[in-house]
Amino acid sequence: MKKLTLYAVGLVLCALFLAVMPTEGEEGIYRSVVRLHILANSDGEEDQARKLAVRDAILATYGEELNCPDRAAAEEHILSLMPAIKKTAEDTLATHGCPDTVKISFSEERYPTRNYGELQFPAGVYPSLRIVIGEGEGQNWWCVLFPPLCLDAATGEVAPPPEEAPAGLTDAEWRLVSGDGRYEVRFRLLEMLSEIAA
Repeated sequence: MKKLTLYAVGLVLCALFLAVMPTEGEEGIYRSVVRLHILANSDGEEDQARKLAVRDAILATYGEELNCPDRAAAEEHILSLMPAIKKTAEDTLATHGCPDTVKISFSEERYPTRNYGELQFPAGVYPSLRIVIGEGEGQNWWCVLFPPLCLDAATGEVAPPPEEAPAGLTDAEWRLVSGDGRYEVRFRLLEMLSEIAA
């Protein structure tokens, strides 16, 4: 009986190990994309509406500019645009009669597994453009800034994902995020392990 229990535990551990081992494209995805993270001042209705107004202004103004060949080029371009992006956010808030400050930074951030329409990105640490409005204590908004996969958020329409991998992603990475849900359990396991590690 003891041998059977050890065998069963061993099988479970092997299954968990295989479930969280990176699949083709998974390791690279964290280095291939740039996320956008906008935090509202508070959960109040007005603050949440202002957050979305800032999002729309930024995506409408700068989104198309991020059709770069790879993440390194996109990151360099984003860094050069940061003062202008900050001003766009501040101007947008001002038109809504909001005196809140805006803080902007580019750093690595930990994200949970997220779905964007038909796309799903695994939990992990990604390069991120972070915009904090006021106290930044409200619900946040995430998307993928590069490749520019969230531009339709500004229009309210959800466009189907492109059939081929966009610039900056390999075919394996694109299959990973545009898959048919096959990775959902793996992504959740990665998220749980990521939370434990943190």
